[in-house]
Amino acid sequence: MSRLKSKTSWRDFLVIHRLQFPLPVNYLCYAVWGWGFATRDITRVLDPAALLSTGANLLLIIGPLALNVALDMPTDVQHDEKKYLAGAVERFGRRHTLNLAAAEMCAGVLATLAVGFWWERWWPLVIACAVIAAQLAYNVEPVRLKRRGFAGSLMFGLASMLPWLLGYTATGARLDSAMWLTFAGVTVLSIGRTIWWAIPDRAADAATGIATPAVRHGQAGALGTACLLLLGGLFLLGSGLWGHYGLIWAAIGLAGHVAFFSCVLGQLGRAGEGRPPNARRMLRRTLPLVTSGEVLLMFTAFFA
Repeated sequence: MSRLKSKTSWRDFLVIHRLQFPLPVNYLCYAVWGWGFATRDITRVLDPAALLSTGANLLLIIGPLALNVALDMPTDVQHDEKKYLAGAVERFGRRHTLNLAAAEMCAGVLATLAVGFWWERWWPLVIACAVIAAQLAYNVEPVRLKRRGFAGSLMFGLASMLPWLLGYTATGARLDSAMWLTFAGVTVLSIGRTIWWAIPDRAADAATGIATPAVRHGQAGALGTACLLLLGGLFLLGSGLWGHYGLIWAAIGLAGHVAFFSCVLGQLGRAGEGRPPNARRMLRRTLPLVTSGEVLLMFTAFFA
């Protein structure tokens, strides 16, 4: 692959961490959700334990994303819409990207270790280790669940939502049944989105032996499964929010994700006709609906 630029830039740093808009807004929501659901007090986000857990979560989100981009370089270089990811890794340096990802994940673990020592709350450390284990299982050989169909989608979807639990347990609070339903809901939604997100990558994934659901079951089949998971996630999330906050707040918390589900459902018919969604349109036009859903959930967590 020819070099596009001789030197790296700050844009490459953003790209290897998947920090293109609107994704950073999503990451921030995942980092603070748990604290909000546990305390329902936005002023508490400046508590030392909250700052440490939020920082840990952000590092445990962007670090594995850099790992993923570095390891997916052989696949992305064959994808017309994702060659820019491979280019950023090439300029930044693949080894430097992997080292940076490892350093970020270790720093996240150290932040949760501080929460344990200072406040005797050790669950965040356990969950941080679980995030890293899940991301390594998803990305790294010989396991590399990313190439193993639905198992990869399940693992990445779960790992993406574990920061919710990390933040929640950092407060010292215990989860009741409604909060478990809420966590289950956002996790199932995340798994569905993971399947949806990989649909445009089918050709590049197949060429490099990455057997995602779209490769194994076709783009329309994978999108249909994603729709079923999104519907199930909406039911679980709605049940949890209704049980904890009541019907009106549940409707507010669900609104963005219902809009996203409706959009994906519309894509299902076109995928059946051989016109699946493309990566650029998904990032710029559809993913902002997810972001609106995450922001509304954060609003519900802190103000309901």
